[in-house]
Amino acid sequence: MDPLLLLLIGMLIVLGGILVLRLHPFLALLLGAFIVGGLTPQANMIKYAESQNYSASETQAMTQQSLGRKVANEFGRTCAKIGILIALAALIGKCLLDSGAAERIVRATLRLFGAQRSPFAFLTSGFLLATPVYFDTVFYLMIPLAKAMGMKTKKNYALYVMAIIAGGTMAHSLVPPTPGPLFVAGELGVSIGVMMLGGLVVGLFTSGSGFLYALWANRKWPIEVRETADISIKDLQTLSDKGESDLPSLWLSLTPIMLPVLLIAGDTIFSTTWGEQSATALSPLQSGVMTLFHTVGDPNIALAISAAIGLLLLVRVYQGEREKMKQAVQSALASGGVIILITAAGGAFGAILQQTGIGPRIQELAGTYHLFTLPLAFIVTGLVRTAQGSATVAMITAVGILGGLASSGALAFHPLYLALAIGCGSKPFPWMNDSGFWIIGKMSGFTEAETFKYFSFNLTVMGIVGLIVVSVLASLFPLI
Repeated sequence: MDPLLLLLIGMLIVLGGILVLRLHPFLALLLGAFIVGGLTPQANMIKYAESQNYSASETQAMTQQSLGRKVANEFGRTCAKIGILIALAALIGKCLLDSGAAERIVRATLRLFGAQRSPFAFLTSGFLLATPVYFDTVFYLMIPLAKAMGMKTKKNYALYVMAIIAGGTMAHSLVPPTPGPLFVAGELGVSIGVMMLGGLVVGLFTSGSGFLYALWANRKWPIEVRETADISIKDLQTLSDKGESDLPSLWLSLTPIMLPVLLIAGDTIFSTTWGEQSATALSPLQSGVMTLFHTVGDPNIALAISAAIGLLLLVRVYQGEREKMKQAVQSALASGGVIILITAAGGAFGAILQQTGIGPRIQELAGTYHLFTLPLAFIVTGLVRTAQGSATVAMITAVGILGGLASSGALAFHPLYLALAIGCGSKPFPWMNDSGFWIIGKMSGFTEAETFKYFSFNLTVMGIVGLIVVSVLASLFPLI
């Protein structure tokens, strides 16, 4: 069976189940995974295994594995990647909100930028923080601020969320040292410095277009802050009405947000600068610093430290009221647990779609339809992104398909532009098989339809604008 048909069946099951039949997303995604997995012929799985360079034994193990075990394994693999992060992020968000730390940061932001320019502050902060850190982590840390700001200004909640998205998602795919652009730059022979500079230039245009879309969408579909599983509107309003003396200091409020970013960024920086050197070439101090940051800079450890600090902020507020502390932690973890279930089911669904052989099928199409190089790179990356859900995997797959162009001398411009086109192509079109779709929707309190409008369409606009900008730059400044 053609993988494209299997992809279409999977999309109809999940989209129809959630939007038409009103199934819980967890059930719709599992149903999609089971049906697509059951319909996938063994020949498709073998073709997928060949594209992944599986050994004969690995291929045999995959093809003979039962459908239930296969879905469960992929569900668990996704949990291993994001389970702890989401649980800790939910706890940090609850601590920031209940302790008044988010309210303190929002008041400082309003004093510094004013209410009119505060969305721009979210945009720039999202872009800067997502340069060394995965976008999901940045969103976890910033969504409490968007909620607090929405309560304070009584408007523009969707704009604040979209501003974070517009800044963070483009840095994630264009600017090293995040894994996607770092890998693509290495495969195409583009230096990290050149890739960073090019990503920043194109990122200014793409994030700007995303911000303009956010302004338009906020006017067309305005919404107020909504209750989520971790906090009610009444509680948010109570926090918004607190006096300055009842709130923690600004530096203490910022610590749970900035500390994990610094730790993760430190690990990335030291691993990039010193990691390729032999152990004997490093001084004891360098070796110790790199080992320390490699430990505490792991996202799970970094967020655990941040969560511990957040809990200390919460202790300050509740002052020994253990029952309230217990309820706060339980509500945060309950909220995070639902998101983990949905996100892991989405990861299982995306992995089952990959095993249909959709990647090799797209590679065949790329070889059949000879389009201009940059639009081709954009389309191939976008198709892989839509098919399996991960922007990073889409970029890695696309550079594997098109990377030979950079080494064959077939390009009429610097390989930087091919790398940037791949980065922009990893944006369209995120839907229910993308973990970010569920994280953003559930943590923000958006419905699935609203998540499409505020997240999926925004990313698609930014990706298309990015392709146009890259094509223009490649024509005007080929750099060869």
